[in-house]
Amino acid sequence: MKKVLVVDDAPVDRMQIERILVEADCLVITAADGNEAIAKARAEKPAMIFMDVNMPGLDGFGATRKLSADPATKGIPVVFVTAKNQKADRVWAQMLGARGYVTKPYVPQAVLDLLPLAT
Repeated sequence: MKKVLVVDDAPVDRMQIERILVEADCLVITAADGNEAIAKARAEKPAMIFMDVNMPGLDGFGATRKLSADPATKGIPVVFVTAKNQKADRVWAQMLGARGYVTKPYVPQAVLDLLPLAT
């Protein structure tokens, strides 16, 4: 069973991804912002992270930058799940080391297609 961290400040969006992943036999941990995501990633060591971008406080880009710089979490693949659909956002995500990018609204298969990144 793959352990996956889902990070989104919107409870409905967080629960939607969680439902998709639970149905795919994943153990899901959730966080509501970037700082909580970093703490849970360090403590739980998930196989991958689905990260929103727009969140209060530390956003998804900032959290990913910190996760990538931390030896304890730098190997965890991050996939952004966001409403931000500009080319610049996608390029920035790649520069930060994101392994995938899903734009909202999405179909469940878009999330499931990225699960093989979780090792």
